Amino acid sequence: MNRETTEIKYFNVRAYALIIENGHILLSDEFTHNMRMTKFPGGGVQFGEGPADCLKREAVEEFGQEIEILDHFYTTHFFQKALFYSDMQLISIYYLAKLKKAPLFRISETIFDFEEGKENSQSFRWVSLRTLQDSDLSFPIDRFVLNMLKNREKPLY
Repeated sequence: MNRETTEIKYFNVRAYALIIENGHILLSDEFTHNMRMTKFPGGGVQFGEGPADCLKREAVEEFGQEIEILDHFYTTHFFQKALFYSDMQLISIYYLAKLKKAPLFRISETIFDFEEGKENSQSFRWVSLRTLQDSDLSFPIDRFVLNMLKNREKPLY
């Protein structure tokens, strides 16, 4: 163990949806913890639920509609300290998913299309997987997953 890991006392388990349609992936732009962030939709696993159940709950909370989980895509296989909590290790689980119906929620053309500075603000947008860059995403694991998506032998888009 190194000095960074000796301070870790808890796991923060997160589940995220990779929703791809017509070569575009759904992104969530958010303002939370006094920070703007762009990430894949999803959130924290609660005690008593599995990661897929978490993602289905998060979809209803965030989109107001259900998703279908298609397949597990990736689970973090390296140490990642949680950004917002000094005593937590982050474990992220990504699923390929699809919306059960056409989007019932607002899709924006603009990044951070919400009231500036309002905690827990969120907007969604489709972005071409071909043009999406690492630097467009806020978190290291999301960037890692984006590269996995782009470098698959059989593209998903």
